[in-house]
Amino acid sequence: MTERVNECAKQVRLMIFDVDGVMTDGSLYYTDAGEELKAFNSLDGHGLKMLKNSGVKLAIITGRNSKLVEHRARNLGIDFLFQGAHDKLQSFQALIAKAGVTPEQCGFMGDDVIDLPVMRRVAFAVAVPAAPELVLQNAHYVTGRQGGHGAVREVCELIMASQGTLDAALAPYLQ
Repeated sequence: MTERVNECAKQVRLMIFDVDGVMTDGSLYYTDAGEELKAFNSLDGHGLKMLKNSGVKLAIITGRNSKLVEHRARNLGIDFLFQGAHDKLQSFQALIAKAGVTPEQCGFMGDDVIDLPVMRRVAFAVAVPAAPELVLQNAHYVTGRQGGHGAVREVCELIMASQGTLDAALAPYLQ
């Protein structure tokens, strides 16, 4: 991790995630009845729980509406959920007002150009490797893992390492 990435991640008090392509691999599955299915990574889920327990608030801003995302957010104890966010910057502004933080205390993890307005305003912008070139160019950090395959966990651990909380989060598993 570079010094710049470390400094950016150290500022994060609220970490915000997109869903499709970040918390999932971006594939959309539909049943014949029209029900939507998504696959979430359990390693990512535990990373989110550890990050929250370290004192970082969690949020989701996604352009789609899905009961699945609502259930996942509730199961993980995610503090704030904004769905159907076609203007993610507007949702971001509402979120930071509600959370009582500044853009300089936020991180955002996205994968497409719709995420750029928020990525360009936060202290720590993260993209996944499959993101379009323009998104990659605007990220402070690009994960080694793909969305839906441990990228969220990678970022959670990176933030905790930068903030000096990772060792404490992992200690109970090493006894």
